[in-house]
Amino acid sequence: MGDMDLDGALDAVGPRLRALRKEREATLADLAATTGISVSTLSRLESGARRPTLELLLPLAKAHGVTLDELVDAPPTGDPRIHMRPVVRHGMVHLPLTRRPGGIQAYKLIIPAGEPSEPDPQVHEGYEWMYVLNGRLRVVLGEHDFVMKPGEAAEFDTRTPHWFGRAGEESVEFLSLFGAQGERAHLRAKPKAKD
Repeated sequence: MGDMDLDGALDAVGPRLRALRKEREATLADLAATTGISVSTLSRLESGARRPTLELLLPLAKAHGVTLDELVDAPPTGDPRIHMRPVVRHGMVHLPLTRRPGGIQAYKLIIPAGEPSEPDPQVHEGYEWMYVLNGRLRVVLGEHDFVMKPGEAAEFDTRTPHWFGRAGEESVEFLSLFGAQGERAHLRAKPKAKD
């Protein structure tokens, strides 16, 4: 990145920070409380009067649930659309569909085709809801070991030992909603009209 490119990227950070904060409907005071950065510094960063530094950008990226790359590579217009980057973890592609910190997080997960792997159940705090889009997903949940097909959903407390992977050699795609302990995905149906 040349000096001119760097200046352009840094100039784009202010409008991007403002767009991210407005998208989350947060005030400068809310952000100051979350990050420990003063309201005046945050205001000067957003207006471009203060040059962003790594010490300022790290807590802001965390508060907004974005990577440093997303803050610095942002279009100069402060484009508020979500530009998520896939992450590969444990051989699965995680595509984040939400960005707000806290609350329920949504992901599309893709397990590429290949040899089925051996279950390695894990436990952690939280609650998960899964919905299979394509392929066959093998789920090991406590003493249960079953295969989910497209259109099937499961929900469980992640303190139960759990593992999922491809049931065969073909790829699998599924949606995952994950929340902290006590947060569940509630599906609400419209009440039927009374006759």
